[in-house]
Amino acid sequence: MGALTMSACTPLQVVSHTVSVEEARVPVGEYVMDADHWSITFDVEHLKYSRFVMRFDRARGTLQWKSGGLEASTVDVAIDANSVDTKVPLLNKMVTGADMFDAATFPTIRFVGKHLVRTGPAQGKLEGELTIRTVTRPVTLDVTFNGYGRNPLTHADTLGFSAHGAFSRAQFGLATWYPAVGNDVQVRVEAEFERSAPVTPSNPE
Repeated sequence: MGALTMSACTPLQVVSHTVSVEEARVPVGEYVMDADHWSITFDVEHLKYSRFVMRFDRARGTLQWKSGGLEASTVDVAIDANSVDTKVPLLNKMVTGADMFDAATFPTIRFVGKHLVRTGPAQGKLEGELTIRTVTRPVTLDVTFNGYGRNPLTHADTLGFSAHGAFSRAQFGLATWYPAVGNDVQVRVEAEFERSAPVTPSNPE
């Protein structure tokens, strides 16, 4: 009976679910990137015909939400370089190989967002550092805070973000295959971060 009640209530909970971009409402603390609700893609120009998109299938990240809101908070995301997916198995091996990411030696691509310059309500430019192989360079992402709410399915405090930016792969020593493959790399990110719901102490017997 309990399972039936829960399944019957879930659609209503989702339909009535709302999120808020009021930053002062967000509980301060550490949030972890939801393993099932994120997307990170790189795309580059291919022979001037189109922009070729590659995605990453494994990543982890933490967000430190502080009392100053977006401008005071920081994020640290580690991408598994071996998890790149171009939809072409041979190309996957080429991109993760020694000519590009050299993922066997340098398995992690890391972005550390250190400071956000506000550009509007729930928006800003996140200044940080991107590390690929042995090179670390400043990279800025345009970030939109999509909102905060209590996830109706997991009951966890959840934050949602969208971000995009660009970097020159040549600045990271990754000029292989130019000009057939463009130098400008566009980055797109969608991510949810969550923390466990507070544990309510049970009443003593």
